[in-house]
Amino acid sequence: MSTDSVNAAPVTAAHKARLMRLATYASVSVALTLVVLKAFAWSVSGSVSLLATLVDSALDCLASLLNLLAVHHSLSPADREHRFGHGKYEALSGLGQAVFIAGSAVFLLVEATRRLLHPVAPESWDIGVLVMLVSIGLTFALVLFQRHVVRVTDSPAIRADALHFRADLLVNASVVLALLLAAWGWPGFDALFAAAIALYILASVKQILAQSVDHLMDRELPEGKREKIKRIALDHPGVLGLHDLRSRRAGRVTFIQFHLELADELSLMEAHRIADEVEARLLGAFPGADILIHTDPASVAAEEEHLVIKGES
Repeated sequence: MSTDSVNAAPVTAAHKARLMRLATYASVSVALTLVVLKAFAWSVSGSVSLLATLVDSALDCLASLLNLLAVHHSLSPADREHRFGHGKYEALSGLGQAVFIAGSAVFLLVEATRRLLHPVAPESWDIGVLVMLVSIGLTFALVLFQRHVVRVTDSPAIRADALHFRADLLVNASVVLALLLAAWGWPGFDALFAAAIALYILASVKQILAQSVDHLMDRELPEGKREKIKRIALDHPGVLGLHDLRSRRAGRVTFIQFHLELADELSLMEAHRIADEVEARLLGAFPGADILIHTDPASVAAEEEHLVIKGES
């Protein structure tokens, strides 16, 4: 058994589910706290860059609520109507988040342009700076936890949510700088930073859309992982070849299916045993994967055009 499988073995599906739920609760709680703090700071300062990060946090809150619902449904077991589970709820959540993020970026660009044409110096900048420093601390703690959850679960929904909050670290830091510059007599930087934040937020939409569409369109696993699957299967001494490898992701679950070429003279029981052993090895490398293996006699499989012969992959 590989080192990866040994390290992954203690991480049960129940533990992953618990981590994902905790991550959604944490992100909603932090987002709500930041919305309240930033709304207060903006009301007393009038800073457009603070408004920008307030809108960003409000959309983070909505996105986190979407994630909470998506994760709740994605963790539901497969049923008669959804035999492959509900993992694609996470990808649908990602699409929803992308729409919210794009809308917020457009709004901020409009507001920043208006403030550039009619600059207004922020008031009570010290309160704004204090609130933003608190926001940076809360966001940093959340991002560290989300990184741990993504490392353990590989959840696309948590990864998309974490992208927002990682961006928030830069956004919050830039707002602190904008407020300080405005306090030192350069109020125009407030609107410029707001516009830069809006463009940065808009740029993050592309990554979220790409990840979500890949899951919804059943995109193949990266070539490195496909080669790993082939190598594990072909390393079994009873396996002569492999073809028709197909793979995809749906939420936390990786789906793998392929045909194994085995010696013609093997009994059905022996072929079944080899397929089970190959499946066990793959589960060691891809914990929780849904694996479907079809066994073919080697003489029949040799006629297939896309045959992968052992030693040539």
